[in-house]
Amino acid sequence: MQRRDKKGKALSDIVRISKAVGGDSYLVQGGGGNTSVKTEDGKYMYIKASGTPLKDMNHRTGWRILHLDSVLSIIKDKSVWQLDVPAREAEVVNQLLLACRDNVTGNSRPSVEAHLHAYLGKCVIHLHPSVIIAYLNAKEGKARLLKLFKDQKPPALWVPYAAPGFLLAKKILKLIGDYQNRFNQKPAILFLEKHGLIVSAKSPDSALRLVRMIIARCKNKLKQSKIVKIKPVDRKIINQAKLVIRRAFHEATGYNVMISYFYDNRIAEFMREKNAPVMLRPPALTPDELLYSNGPAMWLERPDEKKIVRKIARQLDRNVSPTIAFLIKDIGLFIVSIPKTAHIVRDIVLSSFIVRANAFRMGGILSLNKRQRDFINHWESDAFRWKVAQGR
Repeated sequence: MQRRDKKGKALSDIVRISKAVGGDSYLVQGGGGNTSVKTEDGKYMYIKASGTPLKDMNHRTGWRILHLDSVLSIIKDKSVWQLDVPAREAEVVNQLLLACRDNVTGNSRPSVEAHLHAYLGKCVIHLHPSVIIAYLNAKEGKARLLKLFKDQKPPALWVPYAAPGFLLAKKILKLIGDYQNRFNQKPAILFLEKHGLIVSAKSPDSALRLVRMIIARCKNKLKQSKIVKIKPVDRKIINQAKLVIRRAFHEATGYNVMISYFYDNRIAEFMREKNAPVMLRPPALTPDELLYSNGPAMWLERPDEKKIVRKIARQLDRNVSPTIAFLIKDIGLFIVSIPKTAHIVRDIVLSSFIVRANAFRMGGILSLNKRQRDFINHWESDAFRWKVAQGR
């Protein structure tokens, strides 16, 4: 049973830092990112519940309490390592639920990256900031990023890509051990290739200051966005484009879908990029882009029903989930989704625009390879992604 005298402050702290970073779509999109705060006695850890947007956390919902020793024992259990992927991930989720020490009911489960948080400091913030992921998905990104933070003592830790969840925690465990042997302390800044940023600090305020410093420094070295003047698109043109996408999607998949439309300065700026079509060719850059939007938006010079059908058919032939975001030149962004969840996919796509444009300028874009995409496709099923898009 939780004791309020020892856990009340940790709960207040995790709610505060989650709300501080969770409302900014440039830092985290959809249900991505997570936070944790350990109790004063070091026995327990409050961590964000999986799938809960950080901004929606409050003192009643959006978190779980984990017994730290129980969490740490999971990753040390070599029998778990030997299971195949589906069995291993299911077992890890089950053991994390068994490590919970709260009265939360329902399907709310701890973040799958709980192991990762358990090995770091008292307050941990894991985000997916667009301006940092640009470096994490660029051919020259690692070199530039480590140079940008060469003054950090001890230095930031670069984490080569690992699949989200248990495998990522396992890799970070080894890297943290090596780091401690070298610097006699745990890292405060971790850059996760193709994934995101983790900061670890002794207090909530220190963690938030660290996040703000990193964001400001990275943003300052990237091309700054311009305020692009846009003219409203004729409603008839928008509705006609929606009809084309709806018919094409139905012909290719058999689904009757709703289409949401977006057009603002950020979308207009990306469409005016000379190499925008080239930037959208590489497949998904991050796990979130693959899970929430099935990869990058499809570039179209004009609403072209046959072209959409042809491209989606090729995706389905390769057993790839169909594109649900379409960027039509001079018209805007169209997303296959009900209005309730369309903004989540939109935020993922807008983040992708920022990442792709800046990574393109840093030597080229590094996307997830086929093996990495296949793992994520099995880790979170196609049915999950379709439900996200349809709000089911």
